[in-house]
This record gives sequence, C-alpha cells and structure tokens, in this order.
Amino acid sequence: MITYDEMSPIFHALAHETRREMLDILAMQPGCSVGEMAQQFDVSRIAVMNHLAVLEKAGLVISQKEGRTRRLFMNAAPIRMIQDRWLNQHSAQWADRINAIKYAAEAANREGDNE
Repeated sequence: MITYDEMSPIFHALAHETRREMLDILAMQPGCSVGEMAQQFDVSRIAVMNHLAVLEKAGLVISQKEGRTRRLFMNAAPIRMIQDRWLNQHSAQWADRINAIKYAAEAANREGDNE
C-alpha cells in the first residue's frame, strides 16, 4: 500500500494546473519531446523543465533519451495507487452500506405485503 510519504510528491505535482495540463498532453501525445511540450505553453523552456522535473520526481512522467531528444511519457501508476488506497476502500464501504439499506427496504416491503 502506498504511504503518506510516497503520496506527498504526487499530490504536490498534481496541485499545479500547468502540470495537470502537461499530463493531459502526454496522455494524448505519448512520446512528445521536451521541445514540443514547451511550445504548448507561454512560459520559458526552463519553467517547463522545472515542471517536468516535479512530475518526474513524483513518478508521473517517464523520460527516455533518444539521441539529443528527450521523449516524455505519462505514468498513471502513482495515481492508480492512490485510487486503490482510498477510493476502492471507501467505495467498498459505501457499497456495503447501500446493500444493507437495500435489504432493509426489501424486508420492510415484504412485511408490508404480508399485512
């Protein structure tokens, strides 16, 4: 299970709108270069590189060197680990509660039919 210390860099990376937009771009254009990414934003290339460094530190972006070009790929695994830790656990809890309500309503309905 992912720990709080492991989640912190992921949440930090996702907290910035530009980095979320970068992940959207990588989801649509896997393997785009750093230069191609930088062209999509009205900030310096250094600013783009800094954002990419935060995303890489969080494990959300993987880069591969291809000659002098760095190709970028989104890695959704860290987000999925957070989902597995919280959402799946909580959704199971709510599913159990909904089932209990359903069974209680069905039982009440059967009792009403018997009267």
